[in-house]
Amino acid sequence: MCGIVGLYLKNPALRPHLGRLFAPMMGEMTERGPDSAGFAVYREDGGRERAKVTICSSAPGYDWAGLAERAGCELGVEAAVEPASNHAVLSAATDSATLRDWVEAGHPELSVTSSGAALEIYKDVGLPADVLERFGVSQMAGSHMIGHTRMATESAVTTEGAHPFNTGDDLCLVHNGSLSNHHRLRDWLRDRQGVRFRTDNDTEVAAGYLTWRIGEGASIAEALEAGIRDLDGFYTFAVGTRDGFSVLRDPIACKPAVMAENDDWVAMASEFRALARLPDVEAASVWEPEPGRVYSWGGGA
Repeated sequence: MCGIVGLYLKNPALRPHLGRLFAPMMGEMTERGPDSAGFAVYREDGGRERAKVTICSSAPGYDWAGLAERAGCELGVEAAVEPASNHAVLSAATDSATLRDWVEAGHPELSVTSSGAALEIYKDVGLPADVLERFGVSQMAGSHMIGHTRMATESAVTTEGAHPFNTGDDLCLVHNGSLSNHHRLRDWLRDRQGVRFRTDNDTEVAAGYLTWRIGEGASIAEALEAGIRDLDGFYTFAVGTRDGFSVLRDPIACKPAVMAENDDWVAMASEFRALARLPDVEAASVWEPEPGRVYSWGGGA
């Protein structure tokens, strides 16, 4: 079944409170997805001169400080690390591909959940409230967040299999639904276009498709419009980019979604109850996204 939520702050004055506003939204989706949960936050953009990767360790007490020291020595740049439970954000004065490749080539005990300049992805198994508390989401600041609560019906309950998925710099996606052509599309994207995948989840294929389209020069809105033709199945997508937020339902639109917007923010969720405690929601425009229509804000508009 699964639940998805997204919050994009149009008013910069609210950005210090992003996590506090977002956490109750995701908590309301517990019944739709009690197996695992994850969220993406866009904050502290390092610009083109500094990249960061979010990393997960399955072993408790990982030596994150030692990892940063090794990264700095071996890459010849200044590096820093910010631990959060079994995750950490490793940042360095280099490009994201170099930093991500360094982690994946030399540290097979770790898994990279995201890379870019602004994006951080945290996810784990367990109830959404526990996952949110584990990572201190209510204290996080930033411009926008998207999240997912998973009820696993087609694959194992694992941290890597939890949403969101990131396949390109600062791009991530959460998904409620199912794609029917993801196996064939994954093979084509991997073998013909060089897109790298780390799980068998169909949502990661959708993220990889958007990454490829954007790499070909499309905007996120154009990539999603092309996906209406190329991605078979039923779905609601919430997509984050470095400076934007987008939503798309498939042309049949059998998966639930509701949106709300006022002068300060725009939000979406699988059910309205996730939006009910947002500030001034009573003055917001509330609607059900139309089938096959792309909605975008910020850099995706």
